[in-house]
Amino acid sequence: MSEGVNRQFLLAARPHGMVKESDFEYREVAVPKPGAGEALIKTGYISLDPSMRGQMENRADYVAPLQLGDVMRAGAVGEVVASNNPSYPEGTLVSGAFGMQDYAVSDGKNLPMRAFDAGIDPTVALGVLGGTGMTAYFGLLEIGQPKAGDVVVISGAAGATGSVAGQIAKLKGCTVFGMAGSDEKCAWLTDELGFDGAFNYRTADAKAELSRLCPKGINIFFDNVGGEILDICLARIAMNARIVICGGISRYNATGPLPGPKNYFNLVFRRARMEGFIVIDYAHRFKEATAEMRGWIDAGLLKQQTTVIDSFKELPRALIKLFEGFNTGKLMVRAS
Repeated sequence: MSEGVNRQFLLAARPHGMVKESDFEYREVAVPKPGAGEALIKTGYISLDPSMRGQMENRADYVAPLQLGDVMRAGAVGEVVASNNPSYPEGTLVSGAFGMQDYAVSDGKNLPMRAFDAGIDPTVALGVLGGTGMTAYFGLLEIGQPKAGDVVVISGAAGATGSVAGQIAKLKGCTVFGMAGSDEKCAWLTDELGFDGAFNYRTADAKAELSRLCPKGINIFFDNVGGEILDICLARIAMNARIVICGGISRYNATGPLPGPKNYFNLVFRRARMEGFIVIDYAHRFKEATAEMRGWIDAGLLKQQTTVIDSFKELPRALIKLFEGFNTGKLMVRAS
């Protein structure tokens, strides 16, 4: 396995404003050999996630610093092709932060890995059963604490996390409304995923739409966007509402001072709670979440949409497309 080429994208520059292709450097190196206790993973699909933007700037202090010249960090799923670790025999499907590269070496600790049962679709392992699916599961259930009859609003609802969170909310007996960036995405949410309603935040009056859809207020707001959308929803929360701060994609590529929410004091008036979280804090519970979500998938109750780009060389551009709202569901690049 020492022969061959390992294609990589390195972090070449800290982005200012929108991520640019020049923020990355392409390199080819030899395929590494696994050492004692290590496994060599050949990546199959590489994930594109909003959190990568903060890591490029070293603003994501919940992970190790990413230095200029490092392989760009990214979640991926792949197959163990050589192994000196009995916990990860050859042929095992694994996921982890393998980076923007064809091959990675891990002992399961330096790059924490999850192993999946044989027969699981790699795109499902990276998507609905991967980091974004776990984020939706624990963010909604642990922070949002849905109850039957709750009105749930989700921003970025057609993305990898929002689309799963909305489906789980429906499974828990909630009324679910989503915001997305195109009429086609809104139709997918209602026609395919069973959302009770959705609107295009780019063309509709969000204030008017939320007042129409949620006349008695919002019980749970699952926020992937932040900014003005968060402020609009804070103005419409119900008593004892829960606001789940999952992401803030509206601010990731912004420049200049970032305004804070003007309607935050409704948290006091409505005795509400707004809480952020990081999904890795629930890593010790991923196994239980995976078991429950696989049951929903097998029963046809939980669906996944993927947007797959078939070119390793497109990885930098694919990350830019993520922030342009290109994808429906989970965005990934097929590496092989």
